[in-house]
Amino acid sequence: MKVVVVESPAKAKTINKYLGRDYEVIASFGHIRDLPAKDGSVDPEQDFHMVWELADRGASRVSEIAKAVKGADKLILATDPDREGEAISWHVLEALTARKALKGIPVERVTFNAITKASVEAAMRKPREIDQALVDAYLARRALDYLVGFNLSPVLWRKLPGARSAGRVQSVALRLVVEREMEIERFKPREYWTLIATLTTADGATFEARLVGADGKRIQRLDVGTGDEAAAFKRDLELATFQVASVEAKPAKRHPQPPFTTSTLQQEASRKLGMAPAQTMRVAQRLYEGVDIGGETVGIITYMRTDGVDMAPEAIQDARRVIGKEFGDRYVPDVPRKYSVKAKNAQEAHEAVRPTDMSRLPKMVARHLEPEQARLYDLIWTRTMASQMESAELERTTVDVTAKVGPRQIDLRATGQVVKFDGFLTLYQEGKDDEEDEESRRLPPMKAGDPLTRERISSTQHFTEPPPRYSEASLVKRMEELGIGRPSTYAAVLQTLRDREYVKIEKKRLQPEDKGRLVTGFLESFFRRYVEYDFTADLEEQLDRVSNAEIDWRAVLRDFWRDFSAAIGETKELRVTDVLEALNGLLGPHIFPDKGDGSNPRTCTVCGTGQLSLKLGKFGAFIGCSNYPECKYTRQLSASGVEGEGDGSSAEGGQPGVRVLGDDPATGLPVTLRDGRFGPFLQLGEASTEKGAEKPKRSSLPKGLSPSAVDLQKALALLALPREVARHPETGEPILANLGRFGPYVQHGKTYANLGKDDDVLEIGGNRAIDLIVAKEQSGGRGRPAADPGRPLGTDAASGRDLVVKAGKYGPYVTDGEVNATLPKTMSAEALTLDEGIALVNAKRASGGGKPAKRGAVRKTATRAASGAKPAAKKRAAKKPAAKKTAAKKTGAG
Repeated sequence: MKVVVVESPAKAKTINKYLGRDYEVIASFGHIRDLPAKDGSVDPEQDFHMVWELADRGASRVSEIAKAVKGADKLILATDPDREGEAISWHVLEALTARKALKGIPVERVTFNAITKASVEAAMRKPREIDQALVDAYLARRALDYLVGFNLSPVLWRKLPGARSAGRVQSVALRLVVEREMEIERFKPREYWTLIATLTTADGATFEARLVGADGKRIQRLDVGTGDEAAAFKRDLELATFQVASVEAKPAKRHPQPPFTTSTLQQEASRKLGMAPAQTMRVAQRLYEGVDIGGETVGIITYMRTDGVDMAPEAIQDARRVIGKEFGDRYVPDVPRKYSVKAKNAQEAHEAVRPTDMSRLPKMVARHLEPEQARLYDLIWTRTMASQMESAELERTTVDVTAKVGPRQIDLRATGQVVKFDGFLTLYQEGKDDEEDEESRRLPPMKAGDPLTRERISSTQHFTEPPPRYSEASLVKRMEELGIGRPSTYAAVLQTLRDREYVKIEKKRLQPEDKGRLVTGFLESFFRRYVEYDFTADLEEQLDRVSNAEIDWRAVLRDFWRDFSAAIGETKELRVTDVLEALNGLLGPHIFPDKGDGSNPRTCTVCGTGQLSLKLGKFGAFIGCSNYPECKYTRQLSASGVEGEGDGSSAEGGQPGVRVLGDDPATGLPVTLRDGRFGPFLQLGEASTEKGAEKPKRSSLPKGLSPSAVDLQKALALLALPREVARHPETGEPILANLGRFGPYVQHGKTYANLGKDDDVLEIGGNRAIDLIVAKEQSGGRGRPAADPGRPLGTDAASGRDLVVKAGKYGPYVTDGEVNATLPKTMSAEALTLDEGIALVNAKRASGGGKPAKRGAVRKTATRAASGAKPAAKKRAAKKPAAKKTAAKKTGAG
């Protein structure tokens, strides 16, 4: 028997079918070991010695692998073909060696780029040893991320309250977003005018030509800068006679883009499918690990973490054959296309992301896939096919027109484009971010000397626009261009920025939160070198050199730590006033915007003599007056600093974390948004110090609602909850919508139903509310707000139990009704399969966790239920357990 170790249960099941009964394939569920979240896990004093510990499920996974290896002929490590996969294999081998579980059993490492029978069998015939250079590169990256996060984050916590963490790559990505926002804020629009002449040929065909020159001088887009200039040109053009000066038609070719890398896949999925990078990678993982196609589980795309754009020769030939069959031989180029990567520091060790079988058309597999899987597969297939198709043949025509009015000559130009042969465009056209809509027009037949008739002259005012905010796709593209991060990290970095509340997404664009601006400002002021783009890219290049066995990984760490530890040490003497002074200067245009009247934007609007400044409080940063406590002006940190400002007085007597939204028209009481221990909340009125006084009405914010998006109207609506949505069709009693401990819900009597993720507690309508309540009543649900019903996965054939994945207090988990198993962080609740759920539950049961109730206890409970009696409440221990010292948490994606 040969034991094969892979990462996931789905992958294990698929590969086991290919290898047969002589092999036992076991899943490690990703990494089994990690660095403990405590000081000393990476010790620079001991030449960066690293201390590893088994993760929560790591011990049980190692035990299962060790048990399987006992008496086995061979151990085959078959984790993913990248740096991270190499590291997982290394961790498994190290853990088994520490347990002395191998005892002379030979160990092999195999990799395959696709989970197909042919690829897996070919890999088994070409085993190798673990690539230590790849492992060293992983160790260096992991140590760097730990050292930056574990040492820099505490500095943030002490010197910049409210900041969450700082990561090596995360901080640089955040700087990109913040700097783009600052560009937008500094931007000053510039007026310009365009003049378009609509002209008619002798045959009666019309076309448009734009002003490009006058009096022998070229006129560019911004050269006509005032309405008076535009009016003068328009007046002359309306009196002019028009003639074709020249017609030039040039053939052109448009070539297809290469097949997908991780980065370009994330970008196109964002543009065309509206999928976030993290979602794209989850779906691609499923397509790679295997889906059921007509009763056979097979991986239908190659490995999705890559920055290579080449394809295997057999894959190229397969693609050319399918193109000829589906589109005709005219669409197959004479020579197969070869591509190379232009991105900085690209590593081309792996193939591009492509279908494993080119003849597996999207329409053939769509019915076997979930909708988002089908859409992503279709995108990958079409891009791959297009990359090997013939170029599009175009004809670009330029017509120059002269307009003469007296001695003056004005030049106009018309351009058009005709597709002579569509080539790859018949199948695919790459999306773009932020491009202008310029429709390619076909021009009527003309020749030099032809007279033209003026139909009309239009002059249009425009203003230049600031650079657009980054979308997730364009930010990934920019990071790739700069050489920041690697394909496997982009999705995690973006997700971390959102989780830390450093950025928010509005209209599919990334906008920095004030918290993110402060972190970037702090790092630029005191750790500038470590958020510089070139420094981060150079460090990535060094890590790539480590993976190529060109330099020693510890040497990279020594060079980095020498300067970084010195920079950390300098902050020990840093005073809060120094931090505030630096941030006031750096963020001044944002937090103290120009009023436009020439006055000092930092002068207090309440006392008139104080100087406004950034302050740091218990709940983060705010703006306060230098005359405090005599002047109690405070406001939240925001771009305008005026929304709901009133006289600027804080409802908390000058304390931070309070924003006055306005007064309630019904009661006249102030409505405020406040920072609390458990997050932001709304309050109507003030808390009284008198004994027995009624507490002011409060409301938390629904999950996903940013505090910056709350205005007076929305606050009053939330404070007015619960609200009546409808009347029950049978009882006539009201159905109420409200916010509760477990989120928004609707209620009828003692029946509660949680709202879905797409429901808004302030906007849910009567029909939807009635549907939720009726469905809950039919399922017998009453009493307290319903817990998450979960997503059914199916039935375990071995036990006969139904498995469901649910959202729990400590994260998503899967249960069979007796055993609950928490999902690893590497697994998505939305993407979890039945096989993965069964494996998780069985592993939990094998480790002794989540044991079912004893038979006697079950019988007693059933007896009580039959008699209608309620079981006695279990007594709680009066003594509270001693609080444990919380270890510092690890920081975000490196």
